[in-house]
Amino acid sequence: MTEMWIGFAAVTGPVILIAVFFWFRYRTRVDMQNTIRAALDKGHELTPDLIDRIGAPKAPKDKDFRLAVIWLAIAVGLVLIGFAVPDPEAFRGTLAGAAFPFAIGVAYLILHRFADKDE
Repeated sequence: MTEMWIGFAAVTGPVILIAVFFWFRYRTRVDMQNTIRAALDKGHELTPDLIDRIGAPKAPKDKDFRLAVIWLAIAVGLVLIGFAVPDPEAFRGTLAGAAFPFAIGVAYLILHRFADKDE
């Protein structure tokens, strides 16, 4: 019976997290639209600058660096999990698993290094 719950939780957990993420993003956009509608109803004017900021928010300048830190932290966590496992084969497996997020983290560091800082 417990094996069934483990599988159920493994499938429904990520689905619920993704659904909540998209729900909050939807609610944010609806609230922004209601705010703009209320401002227009009160007679306020929308400037082109305001429309540009609302329509396509710009990513932070250091987003690549933040993503690099997250991916490198995941890789370090996988390596530390490998140290906790007494089996040498499992240790090599976790090192192999850590290589993928490590490579992504290094790629984001390279993107951060060569990105145009003026944007």
